[in-house]
Amino acid sequence: MSVLKLKFSFQRRVRLAQGLWLLSWMAMVSGAITVAMGVFLKTELFRRAEVMHNNDIHIVPNLLMAVGLASVGINICAGKVCQDSLDASRFPRWKNLLTPFFCVSIFFTSLLLVAMILSYALQPSLEESLKVGLKNGIRFYKDTDTPGRCFQKETIDRLQVEFQCCGNTNYRDWFEVQWINNRYLDFTSKEVKDRVKSNVDGRYLLDGVPFSCCNPASPRPCIQYQLLDNAAHYNYEYQSEELNLYSRGCRQALVNYYMGLMNTIGPGVMSVFLIQMTVLFSLRFLQTSMQAVEGQENVEIETEGYILEKGVKETVKELQEKIMIFFQQVQVDVAPPATEAAAEEAAPEKEATPAS
Repeated sequence: MSVLKLKFSFQRRVRLAQGLWLLSWMAMVSGAITVAMGVFLKTELFRRAEVMHNNDIHIVPNLLMAVGLASVGINICAGKVCQDSLDASRFPRWKNLLTPFFCVSIFFTSLLLVAMILSYALQPSLEESLKVGLKNGIRFYKDTDTPGRCFQKETIDRLQVEFQCCGNTNYRDWFEVQWINNRYLDFTSKEVKDRVKSNVDGRYLLDGVPFSCCNPASPRPCIQYQLLDNAAHYNYEYQSEELNLYSRGCRQALVNYYMGLMNTIGPGVMSVFLIQMTVLFSLRFLQTSMQAVEGQENVEIETEGYILEKGVKETVKELQEKIMIFFQQVQVDVAPPATEAAAEEAAPEKEATPAS
C-alpha cells in the first residue's frame, strides 16, 4: 500500500512544478542564510579562541556551513528538475538520478537537526572549555613579555570591558593569581618583599583587580586595591556594600552570550529544515506522478503521486535486502575466484620442477 497517495491532473502537475520551482529558490536563499549564520557563529567563536580550552563547539558552525552549501546545490538541482518536468520528453533523463539525489538530500537535511541538537547538548562542554580557558588566561595575564602570551592581558581586559564581567567566576579569582608582572614590582619595597615571602610559591598576591573590572556606572571612584580592607577606604564595608566592580563572572557572561546566539539561530535552522523537507516531499510527488506519464502518448492524463510506493515496513525490508545484495557483490568482486587463486599457487611449483 502506497504512503500518501494523491491524484494529479495535468494542470495540477503543472502548478506543482511551478510552485516547487519558486519554493526551491526560496530554500536556496535559506541555505545561503544558513551558511551566513554558520560563518557568523564561527567568527564569534574564533574571536574568543584564546579563552577556550578546546574547539568542540565549533562542530555546530561547521555543520551549518556544510549543510547550507549543500542546500544551495540541492535546491538548484530541484529547480532544474521542476523545469524539465514541464516537458515530458526531458524529464526521463532524471529517472536514475533522483533516487540517489533524495538519499543525499535527506542526509544533509537531517544534519540541520543534528546541528540544532548539538548546539544545546554541547553547552556543558562549552562551559567547561571557558572555565579552563579563562583560568589560564587570568594566570597568564601578567606575561606581557612572554612569546605567545603577549596579548593575553589585552584580550582579558577587552573581554571584561565588553561583557561587563570580572574574573572567571567572580572578582575574587584575581586574588588567587599574581597578575602584575615582576618587572613592575619594586622589590626594594618592604611591602612587596613581605607579600612575596608570605606566599609559599613566592608570588605577589593582593586583594585587588585590574582596571577592566571597574564598573563605570558606579557613582564612587573605582576601588581596585585593598578590596577586603574596610579601614583602607572611607565609608566602606565590602561585606555589605555592593562593590563598584562587575559582579558577574566572565564564564557565565560568555556562556549566556553564545547560548543566546544559538537560541536565536535555532528557530532559523528549524525553519530552513521545514522548508527543505517541504521541497523534498513535493519533489517526490512530482517525480512519482511524472513517472506514470513516461511512454504514454497522451501526456495530459491523470496520474498518481506518492511518497513511498509500498508501506514503511515493506520499504525498509526491501532497502535492507538491496544493501545486503550490494555488500555481497562487493565481497565477490574483492575476493579472487578460487580457480584463479589455485592456478596462481600452482604456477610457481611448475616453474620449480626440473626437466627430466
